[in-house]
Amino acid sequence: MKKSLLSFLITSLFSVPALAFEPFLVKDIRVEGIQRTEAGTVFGYLPVKVGETMTDEKAAQSIKALFATGFFKDVRIEIEKDVMVVVVQERPAIATLNFVGMKEFEKDVIIKALKETGIAEGRIFDRALLEKAEQELKRQYLTRGKYSAVITTTITPLERNRVGINFNIEEGAAAKIKQINIVGAKAFSDKELLAQFELTTPGLFTWYSKNDQYSRQKLSADLEKLKSFYMNQGYLEFSVESTQVSISPDKQDVYITVNVNEGDRFQVSSVKLAGDFAIPEEELKKLVAIKPGDVFSRDKLNESTKAISDRLGKEGYAFANVNAAPEIDKDKRKVAFTIFVDPGKRAYVRRINVTGNTRTRDEVVRREMRQMEGAWYDADKVTASKERINRLGYFGDAVIETPAVAGTSDQLDVNVNVTEMPTGNLMLGVGTSSTDKVILSGAIAQNNFLGSGNNVSIQVNSARSYRTYVFSYTNPYFTVDGISQGFDLYHRTIDTSTTALATYTSSSNGGGIRFGLPIGEKEALGFGLGIDSTRVTAYDASPQYYKDYVGYPANATISKLSIPVTLNWSRDSRDSFLWPTKGSFNSANVEVAVPGGDLTYYRATYNYQQFIPLNSKFTLMLNGTVGYANGYGGETLPFFKNFYAGGIGSVRGYKAMSLGPISHDNTTGIDYRLGGNREVVGSVEMLWGLPGMEKSLRMGWFVDGGQVYGSGGDQSGGGIRYSTGLSASWMSPVGPLKFSFGRPLNKQINDQPELFQFQMGTTF
Repeated sequence: MKKSLLSFLITSLFSVPALAFEPFLVKDIRVEGIQRTEAGTVFGYLPVKVGETMTDEKAAQSIKALFATGFFKDVRIEIEKDVMVVVVQERPAIATLNFVGMKEFEKDVIIKALKETGIAEGRIFDRALLEKAEQELKRQYLTRGKYSAVITTTITPLERNRVGINFNIEEGAAAKIKQINIVGAKAFSDKELLAQFELTTPGLFTWYSKNDQYSRQKLSADLEKLKSFYMNQGYLEFSVESTQVSISPDKQDVYITVNVNEGDRFQVSSVKLAGDFAIPEEELKKLVAIKPGDVFSRDKLNESTKAISDRLGKEGYAFANVNAAPEIDKDKRKVAFTIFVDPGKRAYVRRINVTGNTRTRDEVVRREMRQMEGAWYDADKVTASKERINRLGYFGDAVIETPAVAGTSDQLDVNVNVTEMPTGNLMLGVGTSSTDKVILSGAIAQNNFLGSGNNVSIQVNSARSYRTYVFSYTNPYFTVDGISQGFDLYHRTIDTSTTALATYTSSSNGGGIRFGLPIGEKEALGFGLGIDSTRVTAYDASPQYYKDYVGYPANATISKLSIPVTLNWSRDSRDSFLWPTKGSFNSANVEVAVPGGDLTYYRATYNYQQFIPLNSKFTLMLNGTVGYANGYGGETLPFFKNFYAGGIGSVRGYKAMSLGPISHDNTTGIDYRLGGNREVVGSVEMLWGLPGMEKSLRMGWFVDGGQVYGSGGDQSGGGIRYSTGLSASWMSPVGPLKFSFGRPLNKQINDQPELFQFQMGTTF
């Protein structure tokens, strides 16, 4: 006959000293009532084992331990002779989570958030945790401004002691910011102050940015920007006294009120340095941007202390402490600053650690480092290292940290963490066009081949007008000193009969070898030697000077061998290869076909790019290209070496290669483009990234201008052509894409505009 010892948890918690039974030796333990839980799990939580003496205290401990697991909603301990019987009633398990009416969030995002509260498929169901889950789901909707969201939870019992949880959601409309009031502001207008805020009332683009929806984080950031604005205008004692956020009764409108105390405007009376300078004081004084007589500016003061700290860092003082202490004279509205300089100990780099490079070899990153292990720390070299790594184009971003080595005062590590990006591009396609019918194309490029930093690319294009087969290889570190080496092999055919260009066909085979020599931190020289065999054919419809070149009609086809020698120079100070925001890129290239071949000509081009950051969101890009080509030694420039302009890589809004001299065919009445030996192309473009996609999608507004000039053809109307429009660059999953929507500004009668243009993949 069974004898109940403890039937409820409360009797175990508040048991009286008197024993409920006589202690006995446990000969066996049996578990009853389990369906999903293993018996071994129950045994593991029991404080008493077979062969031990059972007491009422151990019985109480057993019940408490099993309840604490959360697996059971009822626990009893009974004895049958010398056998301890544990009778449990399991809590149900969560079988499914369903969301009805949820449109604002992806299901996976919400499931992840609920899992952190303890609610997830396969876990034990606990109604208390369900309430926390409901609150978390509500909080998620509040972050999206949906204050009227209603969440109803339904629990459905299922077989095998399981439950299904259904969240029925009425999302409602997102509340919008109706008004932002700044109370206490006198020195500036509301328009000037609200311009500092990211949060705003509904506008043209707020449907995308969501800046018209209240966010505590955004408001905190806006208040800090407001404080910075005031302090940069001299209001040293400015403060935000309070903020109130209220919601209309229908939960559709949000009102934000910010109460501020402007204080007085202060002027700088003096600035002096104190402390141990480590380098000449006069040199540090030149770095102080804020001067006596200036209106106080927190940015200028921070700029001064940072410049001094960076200068000390260049000498190895990585842990320099530079602080400015103010002395305020409220009556005169003056403030004097003493900048205290404590360089600390000179530090050297113990170790450089590279992380995040799952595919790229360590050496590819390390060879770009200008800060060396075992050397004195140099802040400029660390910055230069980061810029060089970013310019590789293999990584989305490189983050460098310099933590102190624990237990030392003069050592630090340089930790380089990179975020790898896809560096390969594979394209296979079948397309059609009005000129080429069916086009088969394919390209494969790997800028970081097998993680070695080498570039390998193959391109195939079967278009009738322009067929290409190219193989290229480049090793940027052919020697440990950074001399690069590469080679190219190609076969190209051109048939202009179905294009806007003057009629001719050509077939070229060739190759070349290249070397690059670094001549500075950001500069390099390049040398190349190649060989090219081109076969050119003219036709009845070809321009006369094309016919003259090949000796038509006696010679409809002519073959020319050339030995081109190239020399190029480049300087790259951009902060990023993919998405530059500051710095410049300059390159000059000269190609000369030297005697020994059938052709003697030269081509010279110069390209300049400048990126100017206007603020944290907008970058101004200036871009210009000039080119000149001609023959020498009594030879003329081969017409198939002409420059062309127009298209997405040149003057957008005009068809590719459509600008420049024109040849009119009296028979067909068609104007053909000839190209020319001189080109000038330039553009001004405002660039910005879309919020949340700054590293993958960038928009632009551009004004382009350009033209090609030459000695052949009609030069009438040959002035610069201009266009304007919008552009987009997208690092898509299939490769880099460029789009433009351009409109000519001064189109002439013979011009060929093209409103929409795009470019897919990498240019080889």
